[in-house]
Amino acid sequence: MRQNNLNVSEAAASMFTSQPAVSKQIKQLEDEIGVTLFERKAKQVVSETPAGKNVIDIAERILASIEDVKNVGREYNDPQAGDLRLATTHTQARYVLPTIIQAFGERFPRVNIHLHQGTPAQMASMIEAGEVDFVIATEGTHHYKDLVMLPCSRWNRAVIVPPEHALYKISQLDGLSLEALAQYPIVTYNFGFTGRSQLDKAFQSKGLEPDVVLTAADADVIKTYVRSGLGVGIIAKMAYEDKHDTDLKLLEASHLFDSSATHIGMRRNRTLRPFMYAFIEQFASHLTAERVDAALALATRAERQALFADIDLPIC
Repeated sequence: MRQNNLNVSEAAASMFTSQPAVSKQIKQLEDEIGVTLFERKAKQVVSETPAGKNVIDIAERILASIEDVKNVGREYNDPQAGDLRLATTHTQARYVLPTIIQAFGERFPRVNIHLHQGTPAQMASMIEAGEVDFVIATEGTHHYKDLVMLPCSRWNRAVIVPPEHALYKISQLDGLSLEALAQYPIVTYNFGFTGRSQLDKAFQSKGLEPDVVLTAADADVIKTYVRSGLGVGIIAKMAYEDKHDTDLKLLEASHLFDSSATHIGMRRNRTLRPFMYAFIEQFASHLTAERVDAALALATRAERQALFADIDLPIC
């Protein structure tokens, strides 16, 4: 239900059964444990009850643990075959992961990769429910407080404008400043999706109020609206492609906004298969199997941060 936005019809469709059958099972479970799991209005499920949230959290952890038990069997049956399920943002899926997945696929041709895109909240829900093995997160790490988050790399922002735009000319003469940027309408990422928090923090530190006229989760959408003249774009620098974005100018903005970190996250007490360790190290070379195991064994986020304190993360 949680993964289907509390929509009984969607939940039934995802399980290839009928709506009455799902409703009946929910009612039977509520009767058995003696609490109401969902608030209802006019026979529609509108929210989880406090008790329901606790019960569903426990059920999701149990289902995720069952998947770990299955992984043990899969490892003994065929260590070179299996499924790798990833949840990430559009920017990572579109601009970072293709070459990594290609190299990984050549090394493990019988491992099927399933890529899911979503917001930080959606990705957190996916991994808590055991639907994915890892999240690759660039922002909104507060959504992953119960996960083991391993630092992979850092990334910077850049401004994109058409060649004839006044901001391009200003940047060529005097360099790009937040004050100059704040004079123009801005097209950028959704808040909390890919780095908006650092963007807003930078403007606020100067007492500036950016005129954000459109937000999107997809850098390609941002580029489209910059091309249409709606505003100047602020995107992850990695999302600018020299070969394809020749009609846009890239303005360096790493001096305006703090860089952000990309993390790969997983549930605690995970049972990782060898090809899972291999993917993590392919994605971030400093995350060896030994370091991953050491991080998984630590109890707190502070201890894990200390474990990686001496690592100089690469800029991608």
